[in-house]
Amino acid sequence: MRTIAEINEKISCLEAVVWTVEELKIKVSEIGVKRAASIVDVITTGTFEPMEASGAMINLGQTDPPIKIRQCWLDGIPAYSGFGAVDLYLGASQSPDNSDNEQGGGHVIERLIRGSSVEVRAMGQVTDCYPRRLLETTITRDTINQFYLFNPRNLYQNFIVGVNGGDRPLHTYLGPLQPRLGNAVYSNPGAISPLFNDPDLQFIGIGTRLFLGGGVGYVAWEGTQHFPLQKRLENRTPIGPASTLALIGDAKQMNARWVRGCYFKEYGPSLMLGVGIPLPVLDERVVAQCAVNDEDLVAPIVDFSIPRRIRPTFGLINYAQLKSGKIKVEGKMIRTAPLASIHLSRQVALELQQWITAGQFFLTEPVASIPNDRPFLPQDVSQLR
Repeated sequence: MRTIAEINEKISCLEAVVWTVEELKIKVSEIGVKRAASIVDVITTGTFEPMEASGAMINLGQTDPPIKIRQCWLDGIPAYSGFGAVDLYLGASQSPDNSDNEQGGGHVIERLIRGSSVEVRAMGQVTDCYPRRLLETTITRDTINQFYLFNPRNLYQNFIVGVNGGDRPLHTYLGPLQPRLGNAVYSNPGAISPLFNDPDLQFIGIGTRLFLGGGVGYVAWEGTQHFPLQKRLENRTPIGPASTLALIGDAKQMNARWVRGCYFKEYGPSLMLGVGIPLPVLDERVVAQCAVNDEDLVAPIVDFSIPRRIRPTFGLINYAQLKSGKIKVEGKMIRTAPLASIHLSRQVALELQQWITAGQFFLTEPVASIPNDRPFLPQDVSQLR
């Protein structure tokens, strides 16, 4: 029906028809897939959820005399310095040396994006070409060279629902889980989430331009723990954690509304991140896949009280039931809550829609496909005695 070049021409002429994925689902219910596909050019998706496998590359710029940094702290948070002399990587989930401090790498990244000052303390390896031993200074996003997010794993295509069948509270990466099936927590926003609407990643690939943290980003590679071989329903959506993407984008362009440090009690820091992907309507398949609803998507209910890699489950539950606020597990009605902000996930899709409609954002052709044959390899080691 269309090519990306033709869609971009319509965007440049401010003639592109752009629907959010929620609008698309409503239109399909009213006029059907074929008619909807003949009208719409681009469908925008979005999510705003914790993505702890994220981080920022930072180049400080060289000092006088020069320094070869080998230990570094940004606002007291350790940054990795095993690159070039003044190159740093700050992980979103990096904790401070002081374990009582409920701040982490994600909070420092947010402060830099916000334009705030960040304190730098660094120790250097003294060499003939790098004679400086210590550095103490402050930086902002405007006083450093490169500052970009490079996230090894974002956008889980699906995830799990966490519950606790034990007799004590558990503090997890899903937040607190109350004992005796006291609550259930899920992280994916469901039918508006980007990768649910392109289940086999036919229209998303390396080089795909996207909304990242309020700026422009790109798909850089498959994400870590990418597992496209996960079991799938007939509609091709996975029944548990599946595909992931590695993303990159200039943090100097980002907005702190969409990049927020967060902290999970007795687990650690993370980063709430807004990501939106536009799907080009090249043919009817795109619309048919995006017509999937929360009733058509499932996730496994996993018991965190069993401290093993493979935990027992209480079966599958669909996202419509999860979003209702209550589900039944083992005959008991329990409260549900999302980690993702459903409201802000919608706002990501809306903002991306506005960018495209205004001719401020163009689509890209992927330069390569995301692999669809990656197995998931566990690390089996002998138990210490």
